Amino acid sequence: MAPSGRISQSVFDGSRLRVILLLDLYEGAQQQFLDAYELMRKQVASVPGHISDQLCQSIENPSQWLITSEWESAPPFLAWVNSEEHVETVKPMHSCVRDTRSMRYSILRETSPGQPASRTAASADAQVEPRVGDGVARHALTFTVKPGSESKVAEILAGYESPQAQVDETTRLRRTSLFMHGNRIVRAVEVEGDLLVALRHVARQPQVRAVEEAINPYLEQDRDLTDPESARVFFTRAALPAVHHVVSDRPAPADLRRHALYYPAKEGQGMALARLLSHQDRAAADDPDNPVHSSTVFQRDDIVVRLVDVAGDLDLDPVASLGLKGPGKAAKLERLLDGSAVGVEGSLETERNINRLLSHADMLPVTDRSAHS
Repeated sequence: MAPSGRISQSVFDGSRLRVILLLDLYEGAQQQFLDAYELMRKQVASVPGHISDQLCQSIENPSQWLITSEWESAPPFLAWVNSEEHVETVKPMHSCVRDTRSMRYSILRETSPGQPASRTAASADAQVEPRVGDGVARHALTFTVKPGSESKVAEILAGYESPQAQVDETTRLRRTSLFMHGNRIVRAVEVEGDLLVALRHVARQPQVRAVEEAINPYLEQDRDLTDPESARVFFTRAALPAVHHVVSDRPAPADLRRHALYYPAKEGQGMALARLLSHQDRAAADDPDNPVHSSTVFQRDDIVVRLVDVAGDLDLDPVASLGLKGPGKAAKLERLLDGSAVGVEGSLETERNINRLLSHADMLPVTDRSAHS
């Protein structure tokens, strides 16, 4: 049964995943690329959740190549593509490739030999009903700065001039929200149209380049954005993908405020924690009394960030704000959350610890910029 809330993105629907990687190779780099692909193919074949992959070359332009892979579902692919192992595995390919573009799709329908193309032909693990989106792509970056530099970095990040919102005829920056938790920074963006085109547009803007250069001395991870390899590795490691987004179909209240909540997971429990929060937010979208109007869950490794638009203040309903409504939900979160990292000891079933968790999880807003028509 389709939920009444509008879900524009979710990796937890159980459907198989098709990943498409378009590559434009430098002339003369084909053999080097093939050697690098063979190494990657052997490594990815042993990754849990991987089913198959194919390497294809354009019959019209020999420099254009295509890698497709199939996965049991999106979570194991995301765990692999966001891992340090993946960063090291694909490094030999970088010197061969002029440009890349990655696309990920849930497999909803499938036609096999002798089988009709119908709804009943879809495999049992595929999502039957397509998601209903809002034309917006969501993504986030996260990185850390040197302890003691937080206030200076916040000042730099809050003070720049916004880039032009309209990128081209079909792509537009809609909103940029930036938060801090201790020395960790999370920058979330919303884009109407093509996310990659928008991110490249922003990266070329002089005011943005100046800000990025200004914060370089304060970063814990060194980077040189003038070096394509250094920039690629930094942004790969900083990527914080959106794994779920839901909007209530209720009219948006006038007093909506955006918050970011930081949920550090116990080692190896990041995806499970993100799944729990996603299920909670899906239920909240159908609850007329829930103050959470929309939510986006971002997850990478053991870092989980939940961006919520809430009517009123978070502390008016801490349980709902944290995504813990319902019997046993606090206990489930307790088993997945690294309580020491957010200053919570003991059971999350107590009001005191719920309030303490909310206080520690609530990230410091630095800037929240919306583009206006």
